[in-house]
Amino acid sequence: MDIVVRGKNVEVTPALHDHVTRKLSKLNRLVDHQSVVATAVLSIEKDRQIVEVTVPLDGGLLLRGEESTPDMYTSVDRVVDKLERQFNKFKTRMHRWHLTRANGRGADVPAEPPSAADLVRKKTFPRKPMTLDEALLQMDLLGHDFFVFSNAETDATNVLYRRRDGSYGLLEPR
Repeated sequence: MDIVVRGKNVEVTPALHDHVTRKLSKLNRLVDHQSVVATAVLSIEKDRQIVEVTVPLDGGLLLRGEESTPDMYTSVDRVVDKLERQFNKFKTRMHRWHLTRANGRGADVPAEPPSAADLVRKKTFPRKPMTLDEALLQMDLLGHDFFVFSNAETDATNVLYRRRDGSYGLLEPR
């Protein structure tokens, strides 16, 4: 696994780079092959030391973690622990999913209108076609309440979301 460490508003010292590389190398045992590139972005905002790590996996799945503490080294340690938990959760769900498949069972407003000035973050992501099951797994793995994906069956962009009652909804264009 290759590890890229970048600093945003912070200088990445050799000691900090070594710490990040050593900690993220622990994830190497979780990844089956060496062609994975883990990206760590270190930043400082006021008194918060923030570490964001992204590790793309096979099949378009993505491990992503972010932690912020007053200490950069603590943030690194916590984000690696978070990524290990995410991966173990993913592995457990995949195991259960394969068992159900093998057994022949299937998966189951503000007061004022918002304006462009309210947009605080823009995010881009790779568009990889995936099935509904894969999208559900990816959304749960990331811990998000919604997930935008390209449906492999219809080749349309869909939005998967978690409803207040805990069930899921799917938005499909016509």
